Amino acid sequence: MKKLIFVFLLLQFSGIKIIAQQPSTLEGKNILVVYGGWKGHQPEIFATKIADWLKTQHANVILSESTASYTDTELMDSLDLVIQHITMSKMSARESSGLSRAILNGVGLAGCHGGLGDSFRNDTEFQYMVGGQFVKHPGGQVDYQVTITEKEDEITKGIRDFNLHTEQYYMHFDPLIEVLATTRFSGEHDAWIEGVEIPVIWKKPYGKGRVFYSALGHSEDLFEVSEVWTLMTRGIEWATK
Repeated sequence: MKKLIFVFLLLQFSGIKIIAQQPSTLEGKNILVVYGGWKGHQPEIFATKIADWLKTQHANVILSESTASYTDTELMDSLDLVIQHITMSKMSARESSGLSRAILNGVGLAGCHGGLGDSFRNDTEFQYMVGGQFVKHPGGQVDYQVTITEKEDEITKGIRDFNLHTEQYYMHFDPLIEVLATTRFSGEHDAWIEGVEIPVIWKKPYGKGRVFYSALGHSEDLFEVSEVWTLMTRGIEWATK
């Protein structure tokens, strides 16, 4: 004990500040990660990566490969957040209703790329909830810039504009969304969209719930880009009930 006191006093007199570690905002939160759909978007890899990170934040994580989870009322009512990574695919009207009811009642929803922005193409209520829908990525893998438009928002603060080589999503989107970052199309592949600005990162309300979406995340390597990963994790924290 005397040694500990001596070390503490030494640090204090030497001008070194001792900063207490802040608890994670996700600690103790119940989070459901649902994944599947088109294999090209590596849903299992994304689900595992995000679940591993959530566990470091001391969240309670439930992994599911089925939208049938959305029909489990007891489960859905216990949640603070749903993270979904399902490209295309289909879900039943009962499953869709179970998800939307939970978000309307205050559970958060978060996701990225086709896993949330190109899910269930025949489900317009789902698209209404998310706030947008993928329609094309002209040129496939291209070089483009992500421009941070809301620099003081808690999700984007401190992040500068950055460049990527990946799919540049052209989205149909809801005017209600709060756009945090955008991209501008060059017109190289479709001349008539030259100069068109499309949202890349947004957040929005849906009833009492918070919805966060990032168009970035086509492949695992993108989450090694610090800006992409930071935006995703901050968005998750923001959306959590």
